[in-house]
Amino acid sequence: MDKNISALKPQNVWTNFYALTQQPRPSKHEEKVRAFLVDYAKKHNIDVTVDKTGNVIMRKPATPGMENRKGVILQAHMDMVPQKNADKQHDFLTDPIEAYIDGEWVTANGTTLGADNGMGVAAAMSVLESDSLKHGPVEVLITTDEETGMTGAFGLEAGVLKGDILLNLDSETEGELYVGCAGGLDATIALGLDFEAAQGVAYKLSLTGLKGGHSGMDIILGRGNANKLMNRLLLRLAKKADARLACLDGGSLRNAIPRESFAVITVSASKEADVKAIVDEFFAETKAELSAVEPDYALKCEKTDMPKEALTAACTARLCNLVYGIPDGVMRMSDSMPGLVETSTNMAIVKIAGKKAEIMCLLRSSVDTAKYDLAAQMQAVVDLAGAQAEFTGAYPGWKPNMDSPILHTMREGYKKLFGKEPAVMAIHAGLECGLMGGVYKNWDMISFGPTIKHPHSPDEKVNIASVQKFWDYLVDTLENIPTK
Repeated sequence: MDKNISALKPQNVWTNFYALTQQPRPSKHEEKVRAFLVDYAKKHNIDVTVDKTGNVIMRKPATPGMENRKGVILQAHMDMVPQKNADKQHDFLTDPIEAYIDGEWVTANGTTLGADNGMGVAAAMSVLESDSLKHGPVEVLITTDEETGMTGAFGLEAGVLKGDILLNLDSETEGELYVGCAGGLDATIALGLDFEAAQGVAYKLSLTGLKGGHSGMDIILGRGNANKLMNRLLLRLAKKADARLACLDGGSLRNAIPRESFAVITVSASKEADVKAIVDEFFAETKAELSAVEPDYALKCEKTDMPKEALTAACTARLCNLVYGIPDGVMRMSDSMPGLVETSTNMAIVKIAGKKAEIMCLLRSSVDTAKYDLAAQMQAVVDLAGAQAEFTGAYPGWKPNMDSPILHTMREGYKKLFGKEPAVMAIHAGLECGLMGGVYKNWDMISFGPTIKHPHSPDEKVNIASVQKFWDYLVDTLENIPTK
C-alpha cells in the first residue's frame, strides 16, 4: 500500500492535501482543522481571520503588475463526510485518514477520503503560499459545516469579502464548469410508537454492501436505498409471518444514500421456517433487480437475543406503510438541461429512537416550487399515517448566467490549455454558491474541480492526473482574470 501521497504532482497541492487528511474534520467537529488552517496562515505570514460562524478567511495581495485585476475569492469547505465500512475501526474525531495510492487514484482504507472538499482547500492553500504564481487580489474563504447544513454559507455576512469573482473549488468532474445548482430542504418525520412485551423468537436482519454515494449526484444511478429495501422486507414479514419490529437503524447521514440497515424482529416459534423462506425469496428478488448496480448487496437473517419489547402489530404496519409511502429517488428530470435531475429526494435515515421512529430525508430541486410541492406530497403521507413532519434548512439554488465574463475567460483558458471546450453544466447537488450569491449579488461565479468518484462513501477516490489539470487550470485562470 503506497502512502507517499506528498510525492505526487503537483507536489504543493498533494502535500497540503495529505496534511489535511491528518486533521480530524467531520462535519460539526471542525475545531482541529480550523486551528490547523489558522496556524498554517500564520506560519506563511498570511492575513487570517475567523468569523463568528467559524469560517476561515485568508487574504493575499496582488502580485506586482496585477493590481488592476478584479478580486477573486477561492472558496472551499473544511469539513468532510464521515463514512466507513462496518468492519473498519476508525474514530473520525481523533484518527487521521489512511490515504494511499491505488493505481491512477488516491483513495482511503475503509473510510471516506475527504477529497470532497480537501482537494479544493489544498489548492487554495497552494495559491496562498506560492511565490511564483501571478494573480490579482485573492481572498480564500474556507467554510464550515457544508456537508450537514451549509452552516458557514448561511452565516456569511455581507461586506466581509471584497472580491468580484467567486471560484468555488467543490465540483467533482475535471473538464466541467458548473454554473448552477439545486436548492435543498430537510424533512424530519417522527412517528410515536406503541410497544408490548416481546414474545416468541427474535431475528436480526442485516442489509449491507450497497454502494451508497452522494444523494444529489448519485441519485440518478439507481442504486439501492438500504432503508427502502429493509422496509420492503419488513412489511412482507409483517404480513406473511406476523413479525413485530423491535429495533431499526438504517443510514447515518442526510446527504448520503444509505448503504446499510439493521433490524430486529420477533415472531412466534411456529413462524421460524416462514421467516427464512421469506428472507431468501426477498433477497433473490431484489438481488436480481439490482444485479447491475449493486453486485455486493448482502442480506443476513440470524437468530439473536430476545428484546424486552416490540412494536404492536398495528404499529409495525403503520411504520412500514409510512416508510413505504414516502417518496424516494428521482422525481423529475430537467426540461432545460438534458440528463440533469431537476427534483429528487433521499430517504437517508430511518431508525427507532426511544418511543418514536425518526425518518430523515433531503429534498433537492433546481425549481423552488417543485421542491415545496414534493414537501407537500410528503406531508400528505405523514398526515395519513398520524405522524409529524418538520421541514427546515431550506436553501436556494443557483441560476445559471451563460453571459458570465468569468465563464468566457475560463472557456477560453481551458481550450488553450487542453485543446477542447469544457462542458458547461448545472449540478443536482447543493453548492454554497446559491447561498452566498444571495448575499453577494455582484459575484460572478463558477464551480470546478478535479475528478472525484463516489464521494460520501468509503469508495471515494480522486484521480491523480485530474488534480494536475485542475491545478494548471486554476493557475491559468488566476493569471487571466479580467481587469476592474
